[in-house]
Order: sequence, then C-alpha cells, then structure tokens
Amino acid sequence: MNRLSQTGGTPVNCTPAAPRKPLRLASLLACGSILAGVPSLADAQSQTPPAAPAGQPASNPASAPAQRADTIRTITVVGAERLEPTTILSYIRLRVGQEYTAAAADEAIKDLGATELFANSSIRNDGGNVVITVTENPVINRIVLEGNKRIKNDKIVPEIKLAPRQIFTRSKVRADVARIIELYKRQGRFAAKVEPKLVQLPQNRVDIVFEITEGPKSKVRQINILGNEKFSDGELRGEMVTKQSRLTTFFSSNTSYDPDRLAFDQQKLRQFYLTEGYADFRVVSAVAELTPDQRDFIITYVVEEGERYTFGEVKVDSQLRDFDSEVMSTQLPMKEGDFYNAKTVEDTVEQLTELAGRFGYAFADVQPRFKRDPETRKMNVTFTLREAPRVYVERVDINGNTLTQDKVVRREFRLAEGDAFNSLAVQRTNARINSLAYFQENFEVKQVEGSAPDRIILEANVEEKPTGELQFSAGFSSIEQFILAGSIRQRNFRGRGQTIGLSVNYSQFSRSAQVSFSDPYIFDRNISGGVDIYRRDFNSFNFTGNDRNTTFQQATTGFSLRAGVPLTEYMALIGSYTLNYDDVSLDESLFFSDLNGDGTLECDPLRAGRFLCDSIGERLSSIVGLSLSYNSLNSRVRPSRGKTISLSGEFAGLGGDVRYVRFRGRAQQFWNVGNSGFIFSILAEGGTIIPLQERAGAGVDDVLLTDRFFLGEPQFRGFAIRGVGPRILTQQSILDGFNRPVLDASGNPTYDTVRQNNRDDAIGGRNYYLGRAELEIPLGSGARELGLRPSIWADVGALWSVETPVLTVNPGGNQQRNTDGQLQYSTGACSALGPVTTSATQADGTPNCRLIVGGTNLRELFVGDSPSPRITAGIGVNWNSPFGPFRIDFAQTIRKVEGDDERRFTFNVGTQF
Repeated sequence: MNRLSQTGGTPVNCTPAAPRKPLRLASLLACGSILAGVPSLADAQSQTPPAAPAGQPASNPASAPAQRADTIRTITVVGAERLEPTTILSYIRLRVGQEYTAAAADEAIKDLGATELFANSSIRNDGGNVVITVTENPVINRIVLEGNKRIKNDKIVPEIKLAPRQIFTRSKVRADVARIIELYKRQGRFAAKVEPKLVQLPQNRVDIVFEITEGPKSKVRQINILGNEKFSDGELRGEMVTKQSRLTTFFSSNTSYDPDRLAFDQQKLRQFYLTEGYADFRVVSAVAELTPDQRDFIITYVVEEGERYTFGEVKVDSQLRDFDSEVMSTQLPMKEGDFYNAKTVEDTVEQLTELAGRFGYAFADVQPRFKRDPETRKMNVTFTLREAPRVYVERVDINGNTLTQDKVVRREFRLAEGDAFNSLAVQRTNARINSLAYFQENFEVKQVEGSAPDRIILEANVEEKPTGELQFSAGFSSIEQFILAGSIRQRNFRGRGQTIGLSVNYSQFSRSAQVSFSDPYIFDRNISGGVDIYRRDFNSFNFTGNDRNTTFQQATTGFSLRAGVPLTEYMALIGSYTLNYDDVSLDESLFFSDLNGDGTLECDPLRAGRFLCDSIGERLSSIVGLSLSYNSLNSRVRPSRGKTISLSGEFAGLGGDVRYVRFRGRAQQFWNVGNSGFIFSILAEGGTIIPLQERAGAGVDDVLLTDRFFLGEPQFRGFAIRGVGPRILTQQSILDGFNRPVLDASGNPTYDTVRQNNRDDAIGGRNYYLGRAELEIPLGSGARELGLRPSIWADVGALWSVETPVLTVNPGGNQQRNTDGQLQYSTGACSALGPVTTSATQADGTPNCRLIVGGTNLRELFVGDSPSPRITAGIGVNWNSPFGPFRIDFAQTIRKVEGDDERRFTFNVGTQF
C-alpha cells in the first residue's frame, strides 16, 4: 500500500515484502498502524529455518509458504479522493497480521457503511493482500426546493438539516424528506409528497432538488361522537375548535386536520362537561381516520358522560390575617345545590388570588380542595388561603433600553420602591407600558425574589423596536376621490417619549399640512402638552345627480395648544386653545352677478343660494376648550374590552369675529363575548352649538355655515357624505321641445323631482346625535393574518335645528313658500305669468314671474330639518391591506326623513375610518 510521507509527496511502500532498508522516522509514522503486527528485521532473522540434518537434502525456501494463506499481509485502499487511506482504515478493525475471514470482511463493510461517507464499498482478498475499494459520497453543492407554493422557502429551509459543502448521505435526505412532509401535515396537507433528486456535477458534487407535490388541504369531513346522551352531537361540535368542512365554514381555517388540535378538542370537551356538572366525564378514545382518497379525515370520539353533580358545602378556609373565612364564604358565587361548574371554581380561585394581591400578599396560595360524594352526587369544595408573608417592592430594574430613557419606562410603573406589592398595580403597569408601543408586544413585568422573603424585585426587560414612521400612500375613496398622503413621525423623540410629526395630504377636494409636537410629561411633571400648526384648504360641494360640484372654498390657517392633567388612573382633564383664520370664498365666474347694473359683481342668491352668500368672507376664531376624558380600553389600536367617555366644551369669543358655545359628549363600550373572539361595542355621541351673537337678516342663522355640525358618511353609514339633516334641493322645470317650461293645469311650471337631477346643498345644523351597535365576527387564522375583520352593525342618528332660510329664486320676490316649504308663484304681484325671460322685470317695470336661469325655471325646497331618528343597518369589512386600511359597507336604510340622501354601498381606501 502506497502512502504519501509527511515530508514530501514520495510514495512510501508500507508492505512487509518491501526491501529491508532503513526508513526515515517520518516514513515510519506514515505507515502508522498498518505495520502493527509485522515482524521486525530481528524477528525475521530469528525465524530463519534451521539447517537440515546431515544426510538430508536441504529444503527449498521458495517452495515452502512463508505465511498461512488466510493471514492478512497487506491492506490497500482504492478509490479514495478526499479522505486519506489511513483515515478510512481507522473506521474498520482489519489489521495486517490478522486472519482474514468472511465475517471480518462483512464487519468491515458494515463499519464503512455506518460512517455514511461512502456510496459503495467492497473488500477483496488476493492471497493475503486485502484490497478495499470505496466510492465516496459526493459533496452537496446546493439545495433547491421546487413546487412549494403554500409554504414558502423560509418555512421549509429551517427543517432541512443538509447544507451546502456537507457530505451527501441517503439517511439524512430521508430524514429531511420526513421533516418536510411533517411540516405539511402540520399545515393540514396529508397528501403532500416530496421526491428528492440528485443532479450530478463535476468533481463529485451534486445538487439536491426536493420536488414537492403539496396536494390539497386535508379537511375534516365528519366528526362522530359516540356515548353522548345528555348533549347532542351539534352542541358538542360547537365546543370544539375543529370544525367540519361545510359551506358555512368556508372562511374558517379550523376545518383542516391537526393532531394538536385534536388533543385540544378533548380538553375542550372535558371543560364543557365539567362546567355542566359532569365531574366524572372522560374521553375514552379519539381516532382520526384518513379517507380512502387520502384527502379528508373522519374523527370519532367515544365518551363517558357519568352523573351530574351539584355543589355541596362550599366554604373558605383562610390562613391570612386580613381575611375572615366565614365572611368570605358568604360571598362565594356558588351556593349549595347549584350544579357543579369547574369554570366557576377556577374564576373564584383567580378572584381570591387577586384579592390577596390587593392586600399585598404577592405569593398567596389559593387551593381548592374537593370532596366528592358519589352516592348523593355532591361536590364539597373548600378554598384554602394559605399563610403568606406580605411582600414589599425592594426595587424596580429597567433592562434592555438602549434609546429610551429609564424615566420614560419608570413613570409608567404603578408601584415604587417600598410599596406593598399589588398584583392589580402590576397588571396596570403592563397595560401602560404596552400602550407606549415602544417595546415588544405582550410585555410583562417580571417578578423576582428579593434579598429577603418579604422583598420582591420588579424587572422590566424590554426589547426596543423602531418608533419612527415614514409613510407615503395613495388611495381612492368614494368621498375624496384620489388621495395622496405623506407623513413622517417619531413617537419616541430622543428617547424621551415625545412625539413629533409632519403630515401632508392632498386630494381633489381637500389639502392640508400639519406640524405637531406632544409631550406626555412636560418638564418631567405629570402634565401632558402639545401644539399643532396647520393649514387646511377645503372645497365644499353639492351633488347634481352623481356629479360633485364645488360650492365654496374654505382656507383655514391656525394653531392649537393643549395641556392635560390626570385626575385618576383612568381619567384626565384637558384644556386647549385654538386660533383659526378662515377665508370662505365662492367662484365669482359661477356665483357672482351684476345685480345692480353698475358693473359691481356680487354674490347672486339665484346662482349660489342666499345661505352661501351669507357665509362668504374672512373671520378670526379664538376658541377655548375644556374636556374631561375617561379611558379604560385594553388597547388603543384594536380594543376588545373597556370603555371610553369624553365630555367637552368650547367657547369661541375670546377675541375674534365669532361667538358661540359648543358642547359635545361621546361614550363607547367594548365587550369580548365569551372566549369565541366576538367583540361587541356600542357608541353614543351628540353635540349642540349655542350662538352668542345675532346676525342681521331674515332667514340668516346666527351660527355660520362653517361652524355647524354635519352628519353622514363615514360617521353615519347608509347615507352619503353630509347626507343627513337640513338641506336645500334646487329643482329645474321640465322643458318642452321648444325649450319652454311645461305648465300644469293651473298654469304653473312642472318641476323635475328626480333626486339625481336636483342640486343638493347640505347646510348643517346646531344639534346632532349618533348611536351605533356593532358586532365584530371572528374568522380563521388565515383571514386574521390577512387583516380581515367583518362585522354587522346598526346606526341611528339625526341632525337638525337651523334657521329656516329665505328661499329666493329671483330678486323681484315673485315667489313665496307654501307651508311645506315649497315655492309657488304669488297671485298678487303676478296676475299673469308673462313671457319666459331671464330678466327680473318686464319693460314696463312689472316683475317677471317666469324668471329662468339658463333657460330653466328653478324651485328651492327646504327639507330634512327634523330630530326624528334615522336608522340604518348592514354589514361591513375592515381590511388592513398593503395599500392602507380599507373599509367597505353594505347598508340598508330602515328609517329616513324626506331629503336624506341614501348610500347603499360605500368604501374607503387609504384613509382612516
């Protein structure tokens, strides 16, 4: 066998048949254990055959065998490329000088195979010269996944243990295939197949390709329950997380088979029966069978219900100094004779533990002891409150914050060093720190034992996350048409908990820019403050049919200052001051005319309406506000429980040109309905504005149009933007083929009453109320990951109270209102209709009763001024889409008032809702 010496590349013959000449030390080391058992030169000389006795011929050494035929003389390795022969020989137990047997050769083959380094190996014995032939496994060049669509590479690659530059082995490939299939099984795809393929490359390298056939998702076709008598199959299936695959569960992800979910459903069944009093209930077996087509599963449960128990003696055994056992026993929610309910017992343990925490017993141990009486079927329960020392906070540690200052986290703690431990205060601390949104989700304060048994250390181990936001979005809504918005905001400016931001919004009918700054703790005091500086340009509009027309432009420049102080843990008082400069204008080319004939353009009530003419001009508003707010929501982003209440008042008149008092109130409550994921909420809000000045002119409201309330989409679903409340409808007369008004039997023009053909001007109101009830419906995990949240809802509200406007169609005053608000021709000033004309007066100076604009007579109707409730109901879906938040609603109007503008379908993309 040839071996490269350590001193060079010269082959060294390590066989004992080589000429006996001195070998260098390096050569001897190179031969290593291969020479083990080979006789030395001295041994060879000592084993020289003795001389033949006299008279006998000497034996021929060449004719006598030097060694036995089954003795290994040499071992040679053939086929090694990357591995050294000595390394290969170290894996087997064959040595020179040993006897060669078939069993020893088989054992050597097994040893080589166990290394998983060789694709093939064989041993050949040629008269004591053993030749080992090996074929090394290739080196992996790369690993490729093909055919996977439902599960992406980043989910599969961690399951593969093979990696580039490793030695390829079949066992590792088989193991990786099994892991990939198991991953698909966890996703409910039991028909998935994985076929590994090798692509041969030069230099004994290979690419491994896993060809994946994902197959359909294995559904639960049927759930069978055997042994149940007290409850139907449908009731028990309703308690399970796993659902049968039906059309009604199309959006649910719980229709796929999952072994872990199967075990969880057994627990759910046991919990259900325990809450109904069946303390002996057990699941005998749960079997999931794959259908012959390998597509679906049939699950069968066998259960034993047992007997139903009632509560026997229920009491509290308190070993705590501050708790009286007899008094607490009378306050327990369960009474003797009630059906046994394990959930009530668990809730009672939590309540007693929480109560002990309020009194400073941080490690109070509440244990229920059960004594079952099978004969009377009664369950006696004793709640034991074990003695525990009162614990005090030794210190508060903040760890992990690199940007955020310690004080920002520490000021959210509801406990300080030296305070008696209170579990409720710790829970509130968790909620407040999570609400900052500076750190990881589901943050919790860690409780660590202190230096003494009555000491505890509170640790806030935070993991900071980015708090800067740079957003740019584009969208489309049924209200704003095309929308462009950009903003930059830092919610934890310089690690001080301050917020600074800049935002710009642009659409066809509104433009705004705002710079804002807020600090929840000004000068490290428990006082919040903020300032906003803004410019807002808004184009009001009306509708003529489906066409949106700009009526007036309002440009507002101003700033707002605010400061707040907390009154309690959940209540705060906030004061504000706002200074606005408003410029309201109309398009002179559309709404102005030379009314006096002197060349001076004035707002033409015939074109714009008197209510718009009364609104134009420049004004300064100085507003002082005060609000009281209460907030106990568990989340600011998507609350599921808690309430928020706010009452606010504003006074405009501390200087400026307008004077009024405005009051608003709003309350909202959220409930998590059971543990099913349903979230129910109700909302009620309202407002009123009281003018403190009088404006001259008949039919002129003392509250400016721009200061009034408006109601409609998106606050009031089911109605168009500003679709509820007082409004003026301008109708056109119907013309004949000669462009003349068609007259009725009384000689008066007939008018087009189709809503889409009328001009619709909402003029707002002084008072409004709005109510809402909504139930959010949970979907499967797949839909939740997409951000889909459907809901059913009902809205009720109204907007009313505005001075009845003087409806003027022509300056001659030839029309008056009927009691229903409609205009008619007067019978006094106009004894005859006269010719159709666009002039206010005839040649002799008499007023024209057939005044037209653009060849058409006009009529104005004042409608919608009523506090009567409008009611709508419908379904909607919120979607956190990649393009921004998306809201779609389908509404049905249940009750409305004449003049209200309905809207069955609405959607918004790219704006908040």
